[in-house]
Amino acid sequence: MNILTFDIEEWFHLLDNDSTRSEEQWKGFEVRIYENIERVFRILEDTNTKATFFVIGWIAKTYPDIVRQIASKYQVGSHTMNHQLVWQQSREVFKEDVSSSIKLLEDITGQKVETFRAPGFSIRENEGWAFEILHELGIRTDSSVFPAHHAHGGIPSYTYPTPSWVEYNGVRIKEFPIVYRKILSKHIIFSGGGYFRLVPYGLLSKWTRDCPEYLLGYIHPRDLDAGQPMIKGLNFLRKFKSYYGLEGAERKLYRWLSDFHFGDIREADEIINWEKVPIFKL
Repeated sequence: MNILTFDIEEWFHLLDNDSTRSEEQWKGFEVRIYENIERVFRILEDTNTKATFFVIGWIAKTYPDIVRQIASKYQVGSHTMNHQLVWQQSREVFKEDVSSSIKLLEDITGQKVETFRAPGFSIRENEGWAFEILHELGIRTDSSVFPAHHAHGGIPSYTYPTPSWVEYNGVRIKEFPIVYRKILSKHIIFSGGGYFRLVPYGLLSKWTRDCPEYLLGYIHPRDLDAGQPMIKGLNFLRKFKSYYGLEGAERKLYRWLSDFHFGDIREADEIINWEKVPIFKL
């Protein structure tokens, strides 16, 4: 079971970076979302692939026509309203942010929004309350768990890199976590973002075949945009993470989707026997 997801953001939506932190700053950057989303659509159509799109509310507010295009063919989920790290917010702020994004997406698409992903996979063990809020807001499937250390979050104790239940305070949500390959004692992430751009295709293909029961890919439109400008002021490591491998990423994704069949979260949810999956309690 291979699942494909996209985080629909602009090229400048880098987390935890002072020059790209606020909505006011975003207004000063070049608009590239139209050409990038067209690139995504073209690849999906050429490879006959379904995918789930986690959309930032700011994108929906600024470019509602893009969201309508997505919803006409693909599943739409929330990626919060303002793309901020969960652990930097209070419960109240997080609830308002997610609630407003869901309402906006539903108003634009006319469809119920029931799936969610946190920016930067930033729900940690200490933020289990986020799942309680998501459940209250009508979210039934989530894809926020990064089962390893991550610069913006991660839950290393999450030992089920497969579909499972997340339980907090008596509430359960269906979870589609990121996958990894365990090499010695290291958890190697490979199926999305900078990891996808970094890993050579031969290794990506091998590791995909090694995960026949479950694999989840997560791509940002900027991961495929070799022409995007360089954001000023980034340190060397941040530049490497954000820009390495852009030149060949579009061809790599096209080949990946041509060599392997991918579906969306909605399709996977329907075929999984949820009575037999693990339960992770926070």
